[in-house]
Amino acid sequence: MRLTKEEKAARRAAFQALTPGKKAEHIYLYYKWYILLGLIALMILGSAVQRALTQKEPVVYLALCNVAVGEDLEAALTQGYLAEAGLDARRQEVYLYPDLYLSEEASVDNNAYAYASRIKLMGAVNTKRMDLVLMNREAYDILSSAGYLLPLTGRTDAPLTENTVILSDNSIDYTLGEAEEHVVETGSEANAVELTGYAFFEKAGFPEQVYAGVIANSPRVGAALDYLEFLMSGHSFTSTAGTPRP
Repeated sequence: MRLTKEEKAARRAAFQALTPGKKAEHIYLYYKWYILLGLIALMILGSAVQRALTQKEPVVYLALCNVAVGEDLEAALTQGYLAEAGLDARRQEVYLYPDLYLSEEASVDNNAYAYASRIKLMGAVNTKRMDLVLMNREAYDILSSAGYLLPLTGRTDAPLTENTVILSDNSIDYTLGEAEEHVVETGSEANAVELTGYAFFEKAGFPEQVYAGVIANSPRVGAALDYLEFLMSGHSFTSTAGTPRP
């Protein structure tokens, strides 16, 4: 029911006659849900604005498989690249997947860690959120044979390393009984660069060879190749490095 002008004026006069405390109590009693919803809306808006202002755009996604880096090397791999490429570290980042562990002969103690790392890597690759991998020889063999790595012939002037790749595999047909025998056809592709001898890594203290490869389905192949050139540049630094222990 709508109020008349006289009734509205009477209510305003009654409200004005209240003490400050009674006015606050009146406002809270009749408008508390509006106030609460308004505060929630402001909080959501503020959170969205903060994310928009602070969220960084990954320029490249980098995974470390079976290699561990110290703080200095990690900073060079992330902040160092941004500085070298003239990118804004406040808005952009090198997204790092550290401490991934891949092994075909994982022990009982680290089998769960290896399985979790494989699932994480597969998820990142399937969602196209992985571009490059730094890896030891064991991880390189696994990723190459699984078809994760992009052939690099003609894409870089760096000396390339060849590894085995699976060209065809009828394991599904064999499992379903549609093939009499399991046949796997393999070949070789130049799909990685060994980085151990480059200045960027020569003082890092890795106990074995370190390779870099580009993920085959990366939507940022150009950025990944630029980053690979950065790794092969003349930069060097002192750091501690090794193989992660699950």
